[in-house]
Amino acid sequence: MSSALDRLKNLTAQISSYELERKSNLKRLEELYQTLGIDKKVSEFDDLFLFKAINLSGLSLADEDLGSIKEGKYAQIIAIIYDKDAKVKNKNVSLGYYGRAEKLSPNLKNEIIAFVLGWRFEKSFRTLEHYHKLLAELKSFPAE
Repeated sequence: MSSALDRLKNLTAQISSYELERKSNLKRLEELYQTLGIDKKVSEFDDLFLFKAINLSGLSLADEDLGSIKEGKYAQIIAIIYDKDAKVKNKNVSLGYYGRAEKLSPNLKNEIIAFVLGWRFEKSFRTLEHYHKLLAELKSFPAE
């Protein structure tokens, strides 16, 4: 019984930790949204999560070389919109252009990367909640 209780305590602590991290991330994300000038392209903070994805050019987001500069490239935050009714389904929208990647200050480079990773972190929670709701709706369907 003790091991089941210990697993429950660990799981509860982990969920609580994620929720605290999520709240902290959202606060920081909203600060970066304004600091990086993204609020000029997307007027409502919550509208950021309508995008299918947010990518980064000019800087690496790969595990093995996170933050490394791609020489000769321009640092830019790019959002992807999906429109099922359009002829071209995916459309890229620049949310922020910051010039040559190698000329970025270390602080600005970190803020750009933190914004993209923070957005992805929050988007993953929202996606999880969406699928949780869909599964709950599915359970309410009568069996045929």
